[in-house]
Amino acid sequence: MRISKRVHDLTPSGIRAFFDLVLGMKDVISLGVGEPDFVTPWHVREKAIQSLEQGYTSYTSNKGMVELRRQIAQFLEARHGLRYDPEEEILITVGVSEGLDVALRALLDPGEKVLVADPSYVAYGPVVELAGGTVVTLPTGAANGFKVTPQQIEDAGAGAKALLLNYPANPTGASYNKKELEAIAQAAQKRDLIVISDEIYDELTYDFEHVAMAGLPGMRERVVYLNGFSKAYAMTGFRIGYACGPADIIEGMAKIHQYTILCPSITGQMAAVEALKNGAKDIAAMKREYDRRRRFIVDALNSIGLSCPMPQGAFYVFPSIKSTGENSLDFAKNLLQQQKVALVPGVAFGRSFTDHVRISYASSYGNLKEAVRRIALYLKRKPKGS
Repeated sequence: MRISKRVHDLTPSGIRAFFDLVLGMKDVISLGVGEPDFVTPWHVREKAIQSLEQGYTSYTSNKGMVELRRQIAQFLEARHGLRYDPEEEILITVGVSEGLDVALRALLDPGEKVLVADPSYVAYGPVVELAGGTVVTLPTGAANGFKVTPQQIEDAGAGAKALLLNYPANPTGASYNKKELEAIAQAAQKRDLIVISDEIYDELTYDFEHVAMAGLPGMRERVVYLNGFSKAYAMTGFRIGYACGPADIIEGMAKIHQYTILCPSITGQMAAVEALKNGAKDIAAMKREYDRRRRFIVDALNSIGLSCPMPQGAFYVFPSIKSTGENSLDFAKNLLQQQKVALVPGVAFGRSFTDHVRISYASSYGNLKEAVRRIALYLKRKPKGS
């Protein structure tokens, strides 16, 4: 075999595999890929353009521009009361995706266990496996708001190395208030777990204030905090993320980063500095629109017979399609072929979620209204007993 067994056995992304079907189709409303439909704010784009015009085209420090690291440190202290040394405790990464990858590779020895919620973002399980770790799933469901519980962590955490926590969560939009996070933190401490906390959607929390896991008592020294600019700032293509944590962990991550990535683009980093300095109004405006869409899509889906809980954050809903009698893959394929609406089968996020689909409301209000109309038509025209 020409490639490693580990890579050969890796499951391809359920999102990308499905969206290969969309290529070439006309008039499709895509509610699948988790990318803001907003264009990066002009003042951020302008800063990127100016940086190129001024000749900033070089490498930066392996850990990223010191100005950006200082801005991140100031931002996190102001927003969450977190204090990180920009010299030793912050690493600029190519999106949160790279931050997650190097964190796991820096932390795990072969076979060590990582607790991961089920369902979860499609990359979590594979990236743990690529780092040589073993995934231990924590099943969730609509009955408990798709949230992991402290008891699950205690029960499954014996002998585990880490807990991978994402909130607000992809694909469900579930999040945790301070009381819930404190209970999770206590369970993590009891099992001596390192928590890799992916909080990329923190600015898109709607029903209560987002609380950073690293800011809870006793957690700073056992949390790798991951965040970035893709979602809240609509900067997916800039590929700038960051990791914050204890100096020894960040140093280990930086070793891998310097041999594989070297550094993210200086253009993206300079744009990120501008976003942090002057992007608060942009975030607020986009968040208001996401919230309007969130309320619309939940009410609309429930009104046509698809049970859909209200997400607390991010820009996804995870409705049940059990009433249709179809599994999620057939439902998604048939809806795409018959009504040209693209969404993601629930099985992409967890094998047991055959009766759910993920819908992204990071699409225009008009697109969402038309998509719901088409879904309603599909439900009405489905043959009985199908």
